[in-house]
Amino acid sequence: MRNKKLFSLLSKEIRRQNETVDLIPSENIVSADILQLLGSVLTNKYSEGYPGKRYYPGNRFIDEIETLCQASALKLFKLSPKTWSVNVQPYSGSPANLAVYLALVGTRGKLLGFELQSGGHLTMGHSASFTGKLFRVKQYAINPTTHLLDYRKIERIAKHFKPKLIVSGLTSYSRKIDFKKFGYIAKKVGAYHLADISHIAGLVAAGLHQSPFPYADVVTSTTHKTLRGPRGALIFSRKNVKLKMKNEKLTIAEAIDKAVFPGLQGGPHENAIAAIAQALYEARMPHFKQYQRHIIKNAKILSKALMAYGFKLLTNGTDNHLMVIDLKNINLSGSKAQDLLEKAGILANRNAILGDKSPFNPSGLRLGTPAVTSRGMKEKEMKQIALLIKLVLIDKVRPSKIKKEVIKLCSKFPLPYK
Repeated sequence: MRNKKLFSLLSKEIRRQNETVDLIPSENIVSADILQLLGSVLTNKYSEGYPGKRYYPGNRFIDEIETLCQASALKLFKLSPKTWSVNVQPYSGSPANLAVYLALVGTRGKLLGFELQSGGHLTMGHSASFTGKLFRVKQYAINPTTHLLDYRKIERIAKHFKPKLIVSGLTSYSRKIDFKKFGYIAKKVGAYHLADISHIAGLVAAGLHQSPFPYADVVTSTTHKTLRGPRGALIFSRKNVKLKMKNEKLTIAEAIDKAVFPGLQGGPHENAIAAIAQALYEARMPHFKQYQRHIIKNAKILSKALMAYGFKLLTNGTDNHLMVIDLKNINLSGSKAQDLLEKAGILANRNAILGDKSPFNPSGLRLGTPAVTSRGMKEKEMKQIALLIKLVLIDKVRPSKIKKEVIKLCSKFPLPYK
């Protein structure tokens, strides 16, 4: 018997998504096939271990699904299975990164990560995260004037700190990352290089952003965001690189697999792994590259339109799928801006920027274009969205009035399912 209240809430959520302009850069819209796999009988199966080495019987087809997912991941990023291994079991990006740190750095080892307020992620050593508590952390920041990464300064920090692992990647940095320079710095100081491409995996797969694979020992990624899959994560690691630890004969790939299971997780979510395999398959289709091009084009158009209306954007624009507005010049906090826009049916999340004292009351607002691009919105809609944001945040038009325009806009671009 159905829980009527629960299914009523599901219907309301479907309506909310249909009537909302979603500009949160870490959110996207999956295909109906991915949803079907997530809700399939695969959720019934327990499968602790790895293909061919399970702790429960009855995993013949589960093994084939997980092996297919691994092969699809390597194929998407044009990686040789002789050189690269991929673990598809992490539940999300944070435990994926933690597994890498535990395997390669060890507790109390040295980690060099990207500061949260500069565009990095919590798992890159922030004090609120266990990655900032279990390891000895040093963080690099953006240049306070240009808001760009200063690779020479990062190299100086690395030479002085001598970390075991250097982490590159982004969560709110709107320009391209030079993974080659990070790889050079890591080699120079004898550190591993982990590239976290969670936000830009789709762009990398489409050849629209420099690939980290030639320059990194390990690459992690979530499977939603620009990759447009379900919630989950991937860990790619070089097969033939030995651990730099005394009395250890494992490769980094073997050590990472052990850190994921049995180190951090029990049974993997095979329904999610199957859905990830479907997302990776979809990402190899010709239309996916065109979709990624549209993400970037829409982000550039949206950023230019916002600046034309008087908004100040960090780095004065974007190279990828996201942008960050510095709201100080309009005397508005990120939290207030987020709340006003949500009332108008527009989702953009508050974001700490350089100089902010608290991530709960920041000066930044982060926006991105993956979800609106998935709905088919293009140049005309980006300019309309910029105007609606300006009407709410600068002209102080009542959000309820703007919400009618948002619903009208969204009705032209319905979700691909009911």
